Amino acid sequence: MTNNEILRRIQHALNLKNAQIIKAFEQAGLNIAHDKVLNWLKSDNDKSCVKIKDKELATFLNGYINLKRGKKEGEQPQPEKTLTNNMIFMKLRIALNMKAEDVLDVLEVVGVSLSKYEIGAYFRKPSNKNYKPCEDQLLCHFLDGVQFSHRPDSEAFTD
Repeated sequence: MTNNEILRRIQHALNLKNAQIIKAFEQAGLNIAHDKVLNWLKSDNDKSCVKIKDKELATFLNGYINLKRGKKEGEQPQPEKTLTNNMIFMKLRIALNMKAEDVLDVLEVVGVSLSKYEIGAYFRKPSNKNYKPCEDQLLCHFLDGVQFSHRPDSEAFTD
C-alpha cells in the first residue's frame, strides 16, 4: 500500500477535509500548500498524483496526534524518515486515544478477531522478540473499522 493510499484511507475513515489535513501539518510545524495536498490525494493512476514521502506522512501523523490530543510541552517529536505500517498503526492509535481493547473492538467491527497479546505485538519495538510486522491488510482492516466506528452510515473505502 502506498503512502498516498494510506493518506486517502485516513482522510476517508476520519472524514477529514483538506483544511484539516493542512492544519495537522501545521500542528507539526510544517506549512503545506493546498495544491500539494490535492496532488497527494489523487488516485495513484492519475498522472498528476505526487507521491507523499515517509517523512511527510510521519509529519502529518505527528501533527494529527497534536491536533487530537494537544501538543506536548517542550520539543516536538521529529518525523521518522522511514515509516512502517506498525508506526502508522501506532500513531493512529495514539491520535485516536485508543487502548488495546478499543483497537480490538474496532477490528471486530470488520470481522477481524485478535487477542490482546496479538495486538500488543504490533505495538512493540522491532528489536523485541515478540514484535510482529503489520501487514497492509491489517492496517486496511483497522482503517475500515475506524471508518465504521466514526461514520457508521458510510460505505466501504474504494480507491
